[in-house]
Amino acid sequence: MDKLIERALTVGVGDGAGEVQAVALAEVNRQVDALLGPRPVPGTPEHEAVADDGGRYERARQLLALRLTLQAGLDARWDVLALRRWGVTWELVGRAAGVSRQSAHERWSPWIREVLSRGGGELDALAAPDRADV
Repeated sequence: MDKLIERALTVGVGDGAGEVQAVALAEVNRQVDALLGPRPVPGTPEHEAVADDGGRYERARQLLALRLTLQAGLDARWDVLALRRWGVTWELVGRAAGVSRQSAHERWSPWIREVLSRGGGELDALAAPDRADV
């Protein structure tokens, strides 16, 4: 087989794949800033308002990040995990993903439970009935 083809098929790609993921994540965050506006600068009245909003601003940013991640065809599991740990309902996760609450739950809940059980996470918060929407 051609050496160039053989190298393309056998060279380690783990580091390169990690770099691609990092760039994709950075771009998702850049797009969130472009669409919602950048995070307020600490010490400003805008920052103080966001700090006192009970996490609504950050949940809104994460919901938008989920939409962008899915639209780009990227793995959105970590976005969903973050949203659920922040108390975002399956209904809102589903709306962001363009699916029903039940479909979102069926798609991501098993993986979330597995990850949290390995890490000693708070499973009770995810098993509880959905909390109030954002």
